[in-house]
Amino acid sequence: MKLERIVITGGPSTGKTSIIEKIEREGYFCFGEISREITLEARQQGIPQLFVSDPLLFSEKIIQGRIRQFQDANGMNNPIVFYDRGIPDVTAYMDCFGQAYGDHFIESCNNYRYDHVFLLPPWKEIHESDNERYENFEEAERIHTFLERAYTKYGYKIIDVPKETVAGRVTFILNTLKKL
Repeated sequence: MKLERIVITGGPSTGKTSIIEKIEREGYFCFGEISREITLEARQQGIPQLFVSDPLLFSEKIIQGRIRQFQDANGMNNPIVFYDRGIPDVTAYMDCFGQAYGDHFIESCNNYRYDHVFLLPPWKEIHESDNERYENFEEAERIHTFLERAYTKYGYKIIDVPKETVAGRVTFILNTLKKL
């Protein structure tokens, strides 16, 4: 049985988590977003915003976590696994914010490959900021552009998810996968 790896990605506040949660309720296994976990862990260590105080360390922790998720899927019996963001998201964010990074980031994007990538568009009506998601809508649009560039750069055919209800978006994703 070949494992099919599906990335759900998009800028901040585009509905990724709601979609991932609905996909899980449909019976699929999903790896959640790890950046909030890393941010909260840093706060517990007295670092209010690790992304701001040490962006390279933050990105290192995220890429290590996403690689771990990728590897953890190898031992699973599920034919399809979903990811709330993929490894190329890390370089997309670093490029967006003009951050230099080592070759191991690029090598990770090339070595750990997903089967399909679904990209959620910026959506002003649902955009919210909070303690872990502090980007405004204009920054979310900019991040979207860099996500699109990164996945294209690494040879992915991006599937754009339409703006509709969570249930409608999940139906779109699952129906699209049946056709691929």
